[in-house]
Amino acid sequence: MTTFVLLPGAGGAAWYWHLVVPLLERAGHEAIAIDLPADDETKGIRAYADLVTTTIGERAVTLVAQSLGGFTAALVAQRARLERLVFVNAMIPRPNETATEWGKNTSSQEAREEAARRHGYSVEFEMDTYFFHDVPKDIAADAGKHERDEAKIAFSERVDFEAWPKIPIEVIVGKDDRLFPHDFQIRVARERLGKDVEIVEVSGGHLAALSHPKELVAKLLRP
Repeated sequence: MTTFVLLPGAGGAAWYWHLVVPLLERAGHEAIAIDLPADDETKGIRAYADLVTTTIGERAVTLVAQSLGGFTAALVAQRARLERLVFVNAMIPRPNETATEWGKNTSSQEAREEAARRHGYSVEFEMDTYFFHDVPKDIAADAGKHERDEAKIAFSERVDFEAWPKIPIEVIVGKDDRLFPHDFQIRVARERLGKDVEIVEVSGGHLAALSHPKELVAKLLRP
């Protein structure tokens, strides 16, 4: 049995994983979706890492980080017993980087806009275009009940870690992610984790846990 600890992206809602958790449990594993105090301006990445590390305790776990959750994962990886680290459409930081700097350093906006022009959807950021374009309508409608604004502190705190741990690290990339386009994610992953990092593709866009939960779980459970 594997214990999966699931970190959400901006907004911090454990609900993001609500379709994934039962699938992992049905397969005989433990799944813990973390709810973060994302709208609290007194708490940022370090507070998130404290909460996650406390939740993990002495267990050895597989840590799964979505989007902004990659920054929390960087700190948790220094303090908890991780058997495996999985990024899902995630922001992969360098030591001492902030989330705001990450966008500039990786040219994420330029990559997003170039992909939009190439594929013919709006360059202007809209939730429906970039987050919910492939999410079932009933689930997208329900998402509004769980939305929280991400506190600014989470984008300005530096992730003070020295290096990624010497454990298996995988990068799961949405084939149709519009926020962090497919080719952009692969480039950033190889630049920051090494050219031999394991990259796995999954159908769908940025919110793969909502749009393609069964396929995502299959990727998480692959040998």
